[in-house]
Amino acid sequence: MKASFAQLRRLLYVTACATALSGSAFAQDPAAADLLNAQQAVERADRADADHYAPDLMALARQQLEQAQRAAGDRSERKQAPVLAQRAAADADLARAQSEEAVAQAQLAQRQAEVEQLQRQLATGEGR
Repeated sequence: MKASFAQLRRLLYVTACATALSGSAFAQDPAAADLLNAQQAVERADRADADHYAPDLMALARQQLEQAQRAAGDRSERKQAPVLAQRAAADADLARAQSEEAVAQAQLAQRQAEVEQLQRQLATGEGR
C-alpha cells in the first residue's frame, strides 16, 4: 500500500503540529514523550498494513496505547503511563516489522516463481 504525496504531506503536517504543541507538555509530563512515540509507532504500523498481517499485535498495541492515555490522565495511575506507552510502541513496531516481512516474503515468492517460469521456458525452447 503506497501513500500519495498529499497523504504524506498531511501526515508530516499533523506530526509537526503535534510535536510543536507537545513540546511544552514534555517539560511538565515526562510520559508525554512516551505517549507521542507510541502513537507514532501505531501510525507507522497502520501505514505498513499491520492490521492485515499482524492483527493481534495491532489490537494489543492500540489497547495498550489507550490504557497509557487513560493512565496519563488519572493522577493515581500516572506512573504506569510511560511503561504502557513503551509496551504499545514496542508491539506496534513488532507488528510493523512482521507486516514488512510478510510483504517481502510474498514479493520473494513471486520473483522465485517468475525465475522458475523463465528457466522452464529456456529449457523447453519456448519464447524463441
